[in-house]
Parts: sequence; structure tokens; C-alpha cells
Amino acid sequence: MLALEATCATLTDSNAKLLAKVTDLESRSRRNNIRIVGLPESIEGPHPSTFFPKLLMEVLGEGVLDSPPECDRAHRSLTDKPKPGQRPRPVIIRVHRYQQKEKIIREARARRGKLQYQGTPIAIYEDYAPEVMEQRYKYREVMAELYNLGLKPALLFPARLSIVSKEGGKKRFSSVAEAKGYIASILLGEHNGFRPPSLDSPYD
Repeated sequence: MLALEATCATLTDSNAKLLAKVTDLESRSRRNNIRIVGLPESIEGPHPSTFFPKLLMEVLGEGVLDSPPECDRAHRSLTDKPKPGQRPRPVIIRVHRYQQKEKIIREARARRGKLQYQGTPIAIYEDYAPEVMEQRYKYREVMAELYNLGLKPALLFPARLSIVSKEGGKKRFSSVAEAKGYIASILLGEHNGFRPPSLDSPYD
């Protein structure tokens, strides 16, 4: 019985390591990808790799990109085409040059909630592997609370939370539980009339 339990534990550990390697490989294969959300279905026509570089130039402006980015491929996410009235599928674009892809992502972050194409609100994100997306999604509630507290949260790859205070101090968390604990300490400090610990404090 003990030998069987040891074997199961070994297999579980090996499976977790293999999954981590596969996720890492998939993430590396997506590092030049961007994901555009909100674009109506079929506006790209039969030549998406030609259409979307022009769209990016129009949406972001010539001040961000010197020329339309070269795209290796572009397509809708591989799910069933939505029915009329349903949410359109995201567009996935592989940008040939990583530097251009980074410019696009930086500008999209800076103008989050303000991007439009022909009057339709859109958003541009990194294209993460499903496992990474699942990990990052867990921080949504925590990040909303941090924004409400006047802090500047950001998610580092794959799913680590970084916070910048109003004074410029920084702190990082490797789990949602750690971040919630810090939020609780801030709220408790405000309730008791104390200032929360500095993000730069070595004792946090």
C-alpha cells in the first residue's frame, strides 16, 4: 500500500512538471501574438493578414507604428462562428517582429477602454495559453479592489501581482491569498486610523 501511494505521488509530481513544461512551450510559441476583442465578425474579408495590419495603423495611429506591422498569420479563435447578436470571436494575430508586438501591447494598455474601430469599442491583449489565462483570471477581483484603493496593480507573467503605490513603492505577490491579506491589512489600518505599511518596507 505504501509503495502504491509513493508511486501515485511520483506520477502526480511528474504530471505536474510535464504540464508546466507544455504550458511554458505553448506560451513561448505565442509570445509574438496579440488578441483583439470586440471586432464584428467577417469585417476582415478573405485576406485577414492584409486587413488587420491596416486596422492596427488606423486604431493606434502613425505615432505608434512607423508602418503597418508585418503579420505572419491572422485568424479568428477556433470556435464555432457565433449567431447574429452573439459576441464576436476574438482575432489572433501573429506579429512577425516582437518589438512591434510590444509597441502595440504597450499602447493598448495605455489606452485601455478608449480604443475604437469605426465606432466599435475594441481591446487588444496578449495572447496567453489557456492555463495562464486561468491563473491570471483569479486576480480580477483583487485587482479591482486595489484600483479602488488608489494603487496601481499589474500582472507579471505568468501570474504574479505587482503593486505600485501612490508614492511609487512596489510590492509583488505570488498568490491571490497573499494579495488579499495585504488588502485586509490596508483596510484594517484605515479602520483603526493607522497608515498601512509602506510597499517598500522590508518587514512586509
